[in-house]
Amino acid sequence: MEGERFQEEVLGDFIMVKALEDGVTIIGLTRGKETKFHHTEKLDKGEVMIFQFTHHTSAIKIRGKAEIITKHGKTTAGRD
Repeated sequence: MEGERFQEEVLGDFIMVKALEDGVTIIGLTRGKETKFHHTEKLDKGEVMIFQFTHHTSAIKIRGKAEIITKHGKTTAGRD
């Protein structure tokens, strides 16, 4: 069972976030009965971070102008 859970986490969906301005904030949100913040990262312009959805992370919130790339396509967050 533990090996299966680990494999599911490793094979989970990934997203890539590239900051298009300084101070982009990425917030990881938990799974469960109540959604809570569990992790926060700040990126400066040009920095890239890759995130994975796991049994702990059910959503990611992005504040600031950033390019987001997933297996479903590409979009831009933030105001023009």
